[in-house]
Amino acid sequence: MRFKRLDLNLLVALDNLLALQSVSAAAARMNMSQSAMSNALTRLRTYFDDQLLVQVGRRMELTPRAASMQSAVRDILVRIEATIETAPEFDPVNTDREFSILLSDYSLTVLMPRVIAMAEEIGANVRFRLLPQTAHPYKLLEKGEADLLVSPEPYASDEHPYERLFADPYVCVVWKGSALAGTEITMDTFRNAGHAVMVPPNSAGSLEAEMMAQIGLERRVEVKSFSFSTLPNLVVGTERIATVHGLVAKAACETLPLEMHPLPFPLEPLTQTLQWHSYRDGDPGLVWLRDLIIRAAHSLEPIEVMNTPDL
Repeated sequence: MRFKRLDLNLLVALDNLLALQSVSAAAARMNMSQSAMSNALTRLRTYFDDQLLVQVGRRMELTPRAASMQSAVRDILVRIEATIETAPEFDPVNTDREFSILLSDYSLTVLMPRVIAMAEEIGANVRFRLLPQTAHPYKLLEKGEADLLVSPEPYASDEHPYERLFADPYVCVVWKGSALAGTEITMDTFRNAGHAVMVPPNSAGSLEAEMMAQIGLERRVEVKSFSFSTLPNLVVGTERIATVHGLVAKAACETLPLEMHPLPFPLEPLTQTLQWHSYRDGDPGLVWLRDLIIRAAHSLEPIEVMNTPDL
């Protein structure tokens, strides 16, 4: 099929070439021979009267024209995919559909077990592909590489719809055998103690660290982890404090020798959201899954935390 003399089959090749900046990698992704992909690139260069990809040293780089087209080409294909893949109805029992969900290890620990169990209860035949978050996860939504994104509200994109799932306050956890146990965690105690913290592997800042920085609070960091859910384990046997989400702390205190304490200063609770691409707002499969996730989130038992003093 052609549109304005362009073979529309070449759009998929163009999308992969621009994303991977490699003829061989694009050919492999599309299960084509390298010579066939080279021929496609030649035809695209002729149509656009531009080299699109140029050799710079050992790698290929996009020309300014190619860079300017990259987002638009991806957007066109996402629209087409959303149109042709959306069935008029969705039956979770009689399907083999796989859903890709971007989420942190916190949501993986707290929320997704409930979602998967609820899907199992109704006999759903869906498959889940759970993906780690990136520095800008909503961009994977825009590229069509993920169906849903679970993230803190400050990180949600204003360009796509989202719904709030639940709020979870931050608390401190300490080892029951430490000098910190059985006492009030005051502001001085918090400042002077060593801390175990989570530092995202994608170099983005964690939300509670950003909020503490905004109020001018610094911690003496002695242990860094790439995982929220491991923080309670890392203070066992030490005199350190871990600032974690209430639901994580509650689960950890049920299995580990830990105490949970309120923070000695006010901090906004984590508000988790569920986001999806605006083009797929009416996808019956995603409507079903969104409803399932929302019901799972609402079934979580909230954590009661004592009021904390002002700074």
